[in-house]
Amino acid sequence: MATTAADLLTELREAGRRDQRPQTHYRGGAAVLGVRMGSLFEIAKRYSALPRPEIESLLDEAEYESRLAAFCVMDFSVRGRVGDDLRHERFELYLRRHDRIDSWDMVDRAAPRVVGEYLAARPRDPLFELAASTDPLRRRTAMTAPLGFLRRGDDDARADLYRLAAALMGDPDPVVGKPVGIALRHVGAVDPDGLVAFLDANHERMPRPMLRQAREKLPPGTRWSPS
Repeated sequence: MATTAADLLTELREAGRRDQRPQTHYRGGAAVLGVRMGSLFEIAKRYSALPRPEIESLLDEAEYESRLAAFCVMDFSVRGRVGDDLRHERFELYLRRHDRIDSWDMVDRAAPRVVGEYLAARPRDPLFELAASTDPLRRRTAMTAPLGFLRRGDDDARADLYRLAAALMGDPDPVVGKPVGIALRHVGAVDPDGLVAFLDANHERMPRPMLRQAREKLPPGTRWSPS
């Protein structure tokens, strides 16, 4: 069984078709391999048991897909019943190597399970530190990670989600503003009363598209309108 970063990279490069798939969604400055996203996810899933040093090796690679694969490996490795030691290791690795993230999809693939699920029953101070960062992708992590504790977390966890949303709802960068709306939309499905209270308090400061998005998953019969 292939178990090294080098093996994974060989598969990625064999699957790459740079001329056919230039990855126009990627806005970073690195080279691309041209790997179809479905193929990249399938490859990364087969390597979910990679040890930390091998993941670090992937994160050191220059190409966009190589680093995205590293974050996918982290995500797959913490799914299901895994020990706290592994969850802590992946959480620490994600935060320590955040500088290797230069695209929103790296955040979206790994932050909910690797960061959010780990913090579901722990102090969420790291998210507030990320929310105060000058780096918009770190702020995106702060707002995307809570998707991992919407259903696993308690009332205090959801309260922190609302605090983060209130802090970031006016962020001028769309890479941050969009996940605020997404998080509020999803929390509305599990905590409609909490979302209604949040909208009552904050709707005047919310961009109109975000406000519409936040209301999309409110259960049937739950109504909200500006007072």
